[in-house]
Amino acid sequence: MRLCIFTNHFFPEEFKVNDIAFDLAKRGHKIVVVTAIPDYPKKRMFRNQYSLFKKRTEIIDGVTIIRLPIIPRYNGSAVFLLLNYISYFFTSYIFTYFHSFFHKYDGIFVHETSPFFIGLAAVHLKRRQNIPLIFWTLDLWPESLSAVGKIKNTFLLSPFEKMVKYVYNSCDKILIGSQGFEQSICVKGSYKEKCVYFPNWAEDTESMSRTLMGTSIYPFSHFSKNDFVFLFAGNLGVAQNLSFILNAASQVRHLKQIRFVFIGDGRCRNDILEFIQKNNLVETVFAPGRFPLAMMPLLMQRANVLMVSLKDDPIFNLTVPAKVQFYMSQGKPILASLNGEGADLITEAKCGISVPVGDNDKLIETIIMLSLMSEKGLDTMGKNAKKYYDDNFRKEMRIEQLERLFLDFCLQK
Repeated sequence: MRLCIFTNHFFPEEFKVNDIAFDLAKRGHKIVVVTAIPDYPKKRMFRNQYSLFKKRTEIIDGVTIIRLPIIPRYNGSAVFLLLNYISYFFTSYIFTYFHSFFHKYDGIFVHETSPFFIGLAAVHLKRRQNIPLIFWTLDLWPESLSAVGKIKNTFLLSPFEKMVKYVYNSCDKILIGSQGFEQSICVKGSYKEKCVYFPNWAEDTESMSRTLMGTSIYPFSHFSKNDFVFLFAGNLGVAQNLSFILNAASQVRHLKQIRFVFIGDGRCRNDILEFIQKNNLVETVFAPGRFPLAMMPLLMQRANVLMVSLKDDPIFNLTVPAKVQFYMSQGKPILASLNGEGADLITEAKCGISVPVGDNDKLIETIIMLSLMSEKGLDTMGKNAKKYYDDNFRKEMRIEQLERLFLDFCLQK
């Protein structure tokens, strides 16, 4: 098959659509990715490799990558994010209009993290060539605008609601990362038959020498064998509700053996650093910044427990954060501050403990309890996590599922 993938983020940015494109290419399919010049999480990371005049089109591992100009997100403020989203919409739509005259495809795949505008160019290509469109929705719109963007006015949300319905009406299949997404999507129309459960998996990571751990990587190089490490890895944003964890960390700071490490970057990292200084937590709480994805297994092996959290909001209660599957794949216990489907998954897998969002006393109690738990008890939860991941979330299962969906459409022609 010849497939066109629309995504506003692609390699060297670290997203699961990379696995989809490269694995489908390995299976013999012709893959073209329409994406943007890399700028996530920060444009400066890629300025020496990519620009308006550098590497706009390239072939990597059999995948043809076309990079369109955008307005960078810069500091991630609301204004620049909006300009970033709109610029990709315009460039992708204009590009697709002319591209569709000269390039024929068998199917279209959309990787929608945010914003939803990305679906409009894909719908245009679908209608011009009368081919199937599979849409992987990882961010519910317009609910996310209300939850994170704090837009509550129904008049302002109405155009986005119409856009979402237009795209969903045009899709042949809507892939959902959690079962709860179906509830939100079906409120907008008769889309139940289109929805297909398509959960996340752990990204591919390069093997690294584990002898580096504890000797040269800060802050782990400062820890002793007796320290108990809680590690949060990923986006440090508003949705992650990190203040809830930080408040608990502040209240157990007298227990010097308990350490908290927040790996990653995002809009709230500076807030974390300020909180550490203001509350005199420099010995127990650390936010060392972002590390390459390939180093995550290495860092997580030093942690005793991995942490995940989200705000208490209807949209987030329908969500299973992608990091949950990655955590499971590492065979580590999970401490979650989640409500809804994410909490249910951890309970079902018996791979950790989920604390209701906002229950500060329960979170503190759980942190202390885990820090005192026997190595055997922690190891049992970690093994449960790995087994549940292997049985339900392996990448190969998802690639085969997606390939079969496209092949079924092609056979119907």
